[in-house]
Amino acid sequence: MNDFHSLPADFTWGVATAAYQIEGAVAEDGRSPSIWDTFSHTPGRIDNNDNGDVACDHYHRRSEDIELMKQLGVDAYRFSVAWPRVVPGGDGPVNDKGLAFYDELVDDLLEAGITPFPTLYHWDLPQVLQDRGGWPARETAEHFAAYAAVVAERLGDRVKDWTTLNEPLCSSWIGHLEGRMAPGLTDITAAVRTSYHLHLGHGLATQAIRAAVPGARVGIVNNITTCEPATERAEDVAAAVRADGHTNRWWLDPIHGRGYPQDMVDLYGVDLPTRSGDLDTIAAPLDWLGVNYYFRNVVTDDPTGPLPQAKQVYLPGARHTAMDWEVNADGLENILLRLTEDYGPEMIYVTENGSAYPDVVRADHSVDDPERSQYLDEHLAACVRATRRGVPLAGYFAWSLLDNFEWAYGYEKRFGLVHVDYPTQRRTIKTSGHHYADIVRSARRRGRRAA
Repeated sequence: MNDFHSLPADFTWGVATAAYQIEGAVAEDGRSPSIWDTFSHTPGRIDNNDNGDVACDHYHRRSEDIELMKQLGVDAYRFSVAWPRVVPGGDGPVNDKGLAFYDELVDDLLEAGITPFPTLYHWDLPQVLQDRGGWPARETAEHFAAYAAVVAERLGDRVKDWTTLNEPLCSSWIGHLEGRMAPGLTDITAAVRTSYHLHLGHGLATQAIRAAVPGARVGIVNNITTCEPATERAEDVAAAVRADGHTNRWWLDPIHGRGYPQDMVDLYGVDLPTRSGDLDTIAAPLDWLGVNYYFRNVVTDDPTGPLPQAKQVYLPGARHTAMDWEVNADGLENILLRLTEDYGPEMIYVTENGSAYPDVVRADHSVDDPERSQYLDEHLAACVRATRRGVPLAGYFAWSLLDNFEWAYGYEKRFGLVHVDYPTQRRTIKTSGHHYADIVRSARRRGRRAA
């Protein structure tokens, strides 16, 4: 087990989920459809034609899931608020029943000694706003800020840690350029405008949260990965630079006051819909930076391929998860160091990190998943090494608390520390979940001794 002496004594140990992936109850208590309801009900979009109608039924099993968190011994729970549950029209009237669910969730978490870390947008745009233009339209950013204000005003007397957006890359590039996620478009102009308005929405929402919650700690979560050339050929080196711009710099530079990287603006060939003052709004000071890390990206030049014309390749001998993602914990350490050196954040959280494997349920309902435990050990060791090298790492959130609806992959891919039998909704803590609980207990003891 890792030596956690170098971690802060108040290091946060958490788990993470997202609303559409676990809540279910998609038509209850006034919730309106999101773009993911529409996308998942479109034949052929999701593996096995699965959808999130029921998912893990967390909407009705909240208490059971909080009890699981207590058994894992975590300090914090990173969840997302469903915009179509709180403001079903996208803007306008607030649905009190929907907002009450999160109000009660926060109370229950605090009673259990677990700090709530709400995320305001984890991809579930109300479909009514998509019908009015979606994220390519500037008005959506303004509606997002108004929705953020509603949630912050209701929960802000108890919640201090806020995330505006989760992985805007996925919403923009995968949802609007590649078409593999909601809303399923393949339009570079729409994708670039989406990325810009997501950033603008982040900045406006940050202002709204701080206006409503004195002392709020606001961050944004990006999925960041190392982008490495497969060979030393000049073409592959240039491809890695493009991949880094597409995956990392496009998302990090604007929120740190650097504007959008010109090499990528030139590559995309799309005029940004910038208005006076926007870039300052987008660069609202952050209290912390969130990092979701799963794999590294090794690329070769692909001049006739899709943007960014860099093709991911797999190196011989590498281990892979069930997602076919390479296991490379060194990449997490490298990313944390780069963020610290290049952007100087006050604090960093690893807000998602985890692995999918083909779990096998034994006759006694137990699930032994040593590969997931090994993945945890290796990536937490990377976190420890990074803190020793000066990274201001404040916490780690394992993805995910529960097996869940894994977006376009449906229910086949399982990331949970807790197994979910979907027909019965029976929850079972896997061996990796017990292992994570042991890690948390050990780290907490070491932290107390170090303090």
